[in-house]
Amino acid sequence: MSFPASLAKSDTAIAAVLTLGMAVVVGSALGFEHIGGYIPCALCLLERNPYYIGIGVGALALLSSVFKLPPVVTRGLIGVIAVLMIVSIGLGTYHAGVEWKFWEGPTSCTIGATGGDAPVNVLEALNSTKAPSCTEATLRVLGLSFAGWNVLTSAALAAIALWATFRKRG
Repeated sequence: MSFPASLAKSDTAIAAVLTLGMAVVVGSALGFEHIGGYIPCALCLLERNPYYIGIGVGALALLSSVFKLPPVVTRGLIGVIAVLMIVSIGLGTYHAGVEWKFWEGPTSCTIGATGGDAPVNVLEALNSTKAPSCTEATLRVLGLSFAGWNVLTSAALAAIALWATFRKRG
């Protein structure tokens, strides 16, 4: 059996890959926000929630595998990750559809993350800073917005989690 094949049979490795993958995706979003200066819209912020929750669930799956809890516990936690990533696919698809004008966005589309230079300036910054609209993609890479890339990464993570949940154990 080759090294990658043995890793694919390990619930510990799969839980680690899923948790790391979710951390990289949400870390990238935070990097674009705080380093790149891309202010997220309300839907962008909402799309991060499955990842935030999933990272915690992934850590629990990793711990349950490392501490040799019954395999059904680890599989159940990986199944929860699959559901979270499917929810993320739905959120990303909805947001991308709003950006492409396939349907209307929520009325809260103009509420986003803003801030000031110091804590005392937060209220002033809220009044002077206009958050981006959910209907306009701030950046497209290879034709896809952040929402579109979220759909693809969520689909990949969901596929791994679904496979790991329902695969036959030897």
